[in-house]
Amino acid sequence: MKADSTTTILRACGIGKSFPGVQALAGVDFDLREGEVHALVGENGAGKSTLARIIAGVDRPEAGRMELYGRPYIAANRAYAEKQGVRMVMQELHLVANLTVAENIFIEKLPHKLGFVDYHELNRAATKIMEQVGLGNVDPGTPVRLLGIGQQQMVEIAAGLSRRCRILALDEPTASLTETETELLFAQIEKLKANGVGIIYISHRIEEVIRIADRVTVLRDGKVISTKPTSELSSSAIVRMMVGRDLEHEQLRHAGEVGGAALRVEELTQGDKVKNVSFEVCRGEILGVAGLMGSGRTETMRAVFGADRADAGEIYLYGQSEPARIGSPQDAVRNGIAFLTEDRKEQGLLLSLPVRANISLMRLRDTSRFGWMDVSCERSVADRYVDAISIRCSSIEQTVAELSGGNQQKVVIAKWIYKDCDVLIFDEPTKGIDVGAKFEIYNMLGDLADKGKAVIFVSSDLKELMAVCDRIMVMSAGLVAATFGRDEWSREKIMAAALSEYATA
Repeated sequence: MKADSTTTILRACGIGKSFPGVQALAGVDFDLREGEVHALVGENGAGKSTLARIIAGVDRPEAGRMELYGRPYIAANRAYAEKQGVRMVMQELHLVANLTVAENIFIEKLPHKLGFVDYHELNRAATKIMEQVGLGNVDPGTPVRLLGIGQQQMVEIAAGLSRRCRILALDEPTASLTETETELLFAQIEKLKANGVGIIYISHRIEEVIRIADRVTVLRDGKVISTKPTSELSSSAIVRMMVGRDLEHEQLRHAGEVGGAALRVEELTQGDKVKNVSFEVCRGEILGVAGLMGSGRTETMRAVFGADRADAGEIYLYGQSEPARIGSPQDAVRNGIAFLTEDRKEQGLLLSLPVRANISLMRLRDTSRFGWMDVSCERSVADRYVDAISIRCSSIEQTVAELSGGNQQKVVIAKWIYKDCDVLIFDEPTKGIDVGAKFEIYNMLGDLADKGKAVIFVSSDLKELMAVCDRIMVMSAGLVAATFGRDEWSREKIMAAALSEYATA
């Protein structure tokens, strides 16, 4: 795609920023034109989000200067930036859980009459913007806390699109979205471009970048490696600049020997979100779970793990004839089930604790003696996993809150791998993780299956499911619509199954 205008909205020169033990940005130059999408790509910790946050006034730079339409631009805070028409939809959600969808979308400018919120007008305006991003079936009066993480992501995006702006920064906007929702977002981006808005687009999905962006800036270790028109780049060229090596020929999973059933679920039901779901996953197998946002994928896994109480159904483990009693996550873990949640910030980590403490959290008995933490043992465990899955941190003493989103995700993965459960449920494990690290995660899942673990891999990315899994179960409107073996599936078949129950509803 080519931008129609060559007018420069924003110019940033020599931007520098550091965090404890990390040089996040070092002399970065960047510019954005009217009506273009300028993508920022790079590995986790490369500085992409930091640069966008500085432009949006969320963080302050330590060096460099910026101009907005040729005039000095000093974004002292986010409120000032937004007054100048510079907005950002961040990777980590910033919604108010107890407020409604409509209230979150228009939280800065609630319509009112005689000093009271005009909820009729509020819900009418919210419904209009919600329909544009695929939330037309959601009541605008629904509290945000009742939505799934993917729907919450769309609410965040809707809030960003609802406000007039000159610059809109989108940080991993499609991380929790399926192809259908992504298409709706891209349509809105095209409308913004036509109105002259400049889009800063951060994504680890290189195919998206090639499709949506006019120019691409590649960052590595806080420095600009290259800025080029997308028309001059290929996916492999971008990846090579990002990670410093070619990943095209890296080995993905080859199916190994599959054992007996490790987990068998029969007629699992939970409200209207999970309807008589039955499936099994065997030792040595990776079972993929696909489906549209709101299809019941996450709700099913939460019910299996005991995080949500099921209304009916049975769970059988390791070939036993009697169903397991799983009424809580503690019960699930005691039965050898691990669950890597897609909401790492709220449910997967203790953000104020260091990396070492988060990794060892699930096996405290092994890293303590006589009731006291054995710090040397804890450090040894943490060092091993930091190296094994390339967690980028200044040290294992760094608090997890200071890590990039992708590196936080790696800490969650390390925690559960260290726990050494027999059944591992990974819900969107590559969300917010760069392409190089994704291959590491794929190989890690394969290694776990090769060791006889049963792996359930929930993902919105069909390409990675088809590359990694042995079978793919497709959910639609709370039901299992189809299950495909490796020699049976295709993108078209999976998408048709994902839409099947909605088409007949």
